Amino acid sequence: MAYLEFNGRSVAYRLLGAQTNPLVVLAHPLGMSQAVWDDVLPALLPRYRVLTWDLPGHGASQGVSGERVTPADLANEALALVDQAGDAHFHFVGTSIGGVIGQQLIEAHGDRLLSATLTNTGAVIGNPELWNTRAARVRDEGLAAMAEEIVPRWFGPRAFEASPALKAGWCVQMGRGDDESYAQLCEMLGRDTFTGKLSGKGVKVQLLGGSDDLATPPETLQGLASELDGAPLEVFDNVGHVPSVEAPARLAQTLLSVMAAELGDVANRGVSYATGLTTRKQVLGEEHVERSTKNANSLDAPFQQMITRLAWGELWSNEDLTRRERSLITTGILAALGREELTLHLKTAQRIGLSEAELRQVLMHVAIYAGVPAANHAFALAKELGWGE
Repeated sequence: MAYLEFNGRSVAYRLLGAQTNPLVVLAHPLGMSQAVWDDVLPALLPRYRVLTWDLPGHGASQGVSGERVTPADLANEALALVDQAGDAHFHFVGTSIGGVIGQQLIEAHGDRLLSATLTNTGAVIGNPELWNTRAARVRDEGLAAMAEEIVPRWFGPRAFEASPALKAGWCVQMGRGDDESYAQLCEMLGRDTFTGKLSGKGVKVQLLGGSDDLATPPETLQGLASELDGAPLEVFDNVGHVPSVEAPARLAQTLLSVMAAELGDVANRGVSYATGLTTRKQVLGEEHVERSTKNANSLDAPFQQMITRLAWGELWSNEDLTRRERSLITTGILAALGREELTLHLKTAQRIGLSEAELRQVLMHVAIYAGVPAANHAFALAKELGWGE
């Protein structure tokens, strides 16, 4: 767990995975915490860098002090965390109020989004009377007293059957939240809506819902789909309001499909230069790529464009292998051939997070299958670059 001070508050967040992977930001529902994503993380982390955080007064984040909270405030909080991670562009996934944050990002910051997956949310959720009444009750009675009433609405019947302790566990979690922060967010949901604000934004959007969701039923998602120019909607059967808890494997598979790079019709058109350039910068670092591009002249500029499209677009952007696996393969091939770019890819292996033991095994394979001199040279070069103790 890490913390960032934002607008005078301490925000709790996690930043997991290799720096060289594309970033995905996950936003949790009202009354819960970033722990809702725990069962989805193992499927995402081999291919993505993942940022999760606790909303104001939730989990380990500091609460608000009575100020009026807006979707723009929450989106700016998310962008501050993305900036802290050092990424310009990212995928976004948000459930319930997390989906409201996603709508704000689509409206005002769509140029930074690689994709947006909004689950169990709506352009309008409920009505002002409902949310204002709940806010007043929370201030009067407290979250701990209201959790027994609210938590059962989060999950479908099958979730409670599969995990009898689910209700009690999340009642404890909700009861630990900050009453005023929760009330402020309730009032925000009743006040700020996105009707008429989301059309024509040019963001790749996927909507997900649950057939047993009482808070944002499929009809609410269908309304949001219309606001988003007919964005695709998938409804998970026998799932309630929190698919990351109720159906994490299915949700993870859907997310991997949505976030996969748009490789296009490779046979006829190839991968776009932009896709390759983004991947190249993520893996090698922006400074190296900018230096290579700057140093290119009329002789080798077409070559730089070609390797960006082919090596970094059609190979490294393809998700059939993880970037970690491609680093292992590339390092082994370059070591076996004794190529100059071995130095670059040994540095890349460090960025990706290969362990000393993994590199050792790669180079020992080189020794057996490509010759001891090639492996000896690669070991020496790796030691010059700081590998080993």
